[in-house]
Amino acid sequence: MKINLTADYHTHTIYSHGKGTVLENAMKAKELGLKQIGISDHGFAQLAFGLRHKKLPQLIADCKEASKKTGLDVLVGIESNLCGEDGTTDLTEVDYPYFDIYLMGIHMFVNFDKFKDMRKIMFSSYLQTLMKREGSKKLKDYTTKALINSIQKNPIDVITHLNFISFCYVEEVAKVARDYGTYIELNAKKVHMTDEELYKVCQTGVRFVVDSDAHSIDRVGEVALVETMLDRVNIPLDRIDNIDGRLPNFRFKAYKERM
Repeated sequence: MKINLTADYHTHTIYSHGKGTVLENAMKAKELGLKQIGISDHGFAQLAFGLRHKKLPQLIADCKEASKKTGLDVLVGIESNLCGEDGTTDLTEVDYPYFDIYLMGIHMFVNFDKFKDMRKIMFSSYLQTLMKREGSKKLKDYTTKALINSIQKNPIDVITHLNFISFCYVEEVAKVARDYGTYIELNAKKVHMTDEELYKVCQTGVRFVVDSDAHSIDRVGEVALVETMLDRVNIPLDRIDNIDGRLPNFRFKAYKERM
């Protein structure tokens, strides 16, 4: 199944561990005929290569320059990190004015709120993934609760690569995402759900966006992996809101307008 991508909201640059600049990513998006691109580098709590506050003004300036040069909407985004069972992330309200879109996912090597959170989110999940085991019920319960809390407490636009190096009840997370207006990402960089899990997510009625998760310029707008996925799992295309000329209604923007 071929996808006509309208916007790519999950791309990384040299502000975290991507290889391209903001302008280079935007130029690639323009070449592909996209209307919008999100520059969504890793969040502040990522210890190895997260976005740093001192670089935020330059990132914003780079996005404005790239938008002016390409004519695209170049959005200042962040792929924030889940930091605890209570749903905290490393994007706080103090920084909301500086960002246009709010993505959030589970990652390794993060400054978690508590040692318990580090042990469960990072060590236990990563170990089970390496051993190719399905997470225990206790681990799934914990991660599901943390993800649900994050959606309920934060105006998150997109949950990225749900269930990647982590274990949760995806359909339960999707139900809450549906109710709060948060999108579930179909990630074109890595397989993050089994076909059965994706089917369960689809059955909830949640809405989706397709993103490249590009870490290099050549992968901006790349969706081949998702196209293959859609050949196996029948997700109605009208439930994917950044294809065929459509743009999503993001909750973060609406939340900021009410602030």
